[in-house]
Amino acid sequence: MALALVGARIMTASNGVIDEGTLLIEGRTIAAVGAGVRAPEGTDVWDVSGKVLIPGMIDAHTHLGLCQDGVGASQSDEDEVGDPVVPHLRALDAINPEDIAFRDALKGGVTTVGVMPGSYNVICGQPAAVKVVGRTVEEMLVRAPVGMKIAFGERPKQVYGGLKKSPMTRMGIAAILREGLVRAQHYAANGGGSRDLRQEAMVPVVRRQIPLRAHAHRADDIMTAIRIAQEFDLDLIIEHGTDGYKVAAELAEAGVGVVHGPWLKTRGNLEQSGRSPDSPRMLIESGVLTAFSTDHPVIPIQNHRMQGMTAVDHGVSHDEALKALTHNSARLMGIDERVGTLETGKDADVVVLSGPPFDAATRVEGVIVNGSIGWKSEPAGM
Repeated sequence: MALALVGARIMTASNGVIDEGTLLIEGRTIAAVGAGVRAPEGTDVWDVSGKVLIPGMIDAHTHLGLCQDGVGASQSDEDEVGDPVVPHLRALDAINPEDIAFRDALKGGVTTVGVMPGSYNVICGQPAAVKVVGRTVEEMLVRAPVGMKIAFGERPKQVYGGLKKSPMTRMGIAAILREGLVRAQHYAANGGGSRDLRQEAMVPVVRRQIPLRAHAHRADDIMTAIRIAQEFDLDLIIEHGTDGYKVAAELAEAGVGVVHGPWLKTRGNLEQSGRSPDSPRMLIESGVLTAFSTDHPVIPIQNHRMQGMTAVDHGVSHDEALKALTHNSARLMGIDERVGTLETGKDADVVVLSGPPFDAATRVEGVIVNGSIGWKSEPAGM
């Protein structure tokens, strides 16, 4: 089954903009995209003249399916509290495909999300990248794990301080993380022996097969994450990075990307007191690979595009804002060979917009995931 979207302005997020272009879908993938593309005979045609096509948006840091809409925090599956080192926890084992927020994401033009364990522990577990449609996690899965979640700062301190056990300080957090990394190095070097799920989960980290994804707001916590990553020769991504703009040069020099946000909310705590609306622009201008995040349910996932709108209002170019909502998120999760741009051979995840993506009046009119129309704002009449 083939489908051609004809006549739109196509913003590829990788190879510029194509006016009055055609995007041809065959099966689950993009077969062709360009101004001179001709649809084969028998192809279904969707006339999208005057519309704008963008890649399906990607949020690399959410809690969809773990912290379900309408469910109280006490029933959330985000955090396993009691041991600060739980690398063997896997988000994919708790994702509920029936979380209604997946449908909200689809209607908002978000087609892929990174689902993260929470940040109560020092080593928190393994995030997964999933599509927002599917009956089972197996149908939704793009890749798992897409890193190892770790956490610095007040979250682990508050949780374990309340339990009267370590870590109660930032020193304690760093020490526990370093101990865990040393154990993983020894396990990897010695061939493992009998299976230890905690160490087994950490081996891809110390072998640089997956990055550490470090929850860190304050500049000093960000620098501690960089310091430890350099000590153990690890790949690192900063999650949230509220104060990232203060150490943007250091992040760029270290080659550390940032999944930045959310910022359409109250500051919430002292760790976020340094938040600046210019932070996205400053990170991007410094050469830091930057993606935007809602941290759903902190910001409802359907408002992901608003993060880009706010960034544009504060000086980020339209091109860079689109990349931060699409391509950069895919790159940081290591799934950019499949999603994040409108290119031949990639998954056919496409959003049909009524106008420019960062115009407040623009609406999502249709969303295609894996080559199928997942949602349309009006009855299909192709």
